[in-house]
Amino acid sequence: MLAIIRILIMALFILLSCIFGLLLCLVKPFHINNVHIVASWFGSMANMLGVKLVITRDPDALECGPAVYVANHQNNYDIFTLPAVVPKNCVSLGKKSLKWIPFFGQLYWLSGNILIDRGNRSKAAGTISKSADKIRQKGLSVWMFPEGTRSYGRGLLPFKTGAFHTALNAGVPVVPVCMSTTHKTIKLNRWDNGIIYIDMLAPQPLDKTIGAREHATRIHSIMAARITELDAQVREK
Repeated sequence: MLAIIRILIMALFILLSCIFGLLLCLVKPFHINNVHIVASWFGSMANMLGVKLVITRDPDALECGPAVYVANHQNNYDIFTLPAVVPKNCVSLGKKSLKWIPFFGQLYWLSGNILIDRGNRSKAAGTISKSADKIRQKGLSVWMFPEGTRSYGRGLLPFKTGAFHTALNAGVPVVPVCMSTTHKTIKLNRWDNGIIYIDMLAPQPLDKTIGAREHATRIHSIMAARITELDAQVREK
């Protein structure tokens, strides 16, 4: 019964958020902070899942200016957890097919996020170039999931290089965002689903003499180690 109530509340929340978000975007289409505002709404729903978010941020991450944020992507519950740390002046990069999801897709597009056609390599490369241009020209940050898909309990998957090409082209650092493992830890029919740790690490400047693949490998190692530490903290509670 609890699971049914939660699902109904989440569905209603998503519908209302999309309606009010679309109204916001019609008044201020593609505004620099639309994504942050809507993300904060979704992040506030973590309590509905019965989880407590414990968020930490490296002081340098708060002052680094435009950057490419990279986070681990685990499952569908991410929509109610990771948005809690999306900073101001930040948009995300998502697959083009999101645009066709009723209400949510239109909100995703109108709020200023960037859509990428992953099935077309030349168009995808053009989108990455466009993202770098937005960072340089508008002072925006970009939020990306370098694994390219949800991991569903398989650990931190290998990184694709798009986020790192974007950061290198724009001349900005990469800010890793690590979330403790949530696979099979959230049960909708359970009141208390424990603690989820989210840690925004220090910005990682990228040396332009080193390729995107090498940077991806290095930052993957940093994030994997930190996620292991966060999981240990969860087990200690």
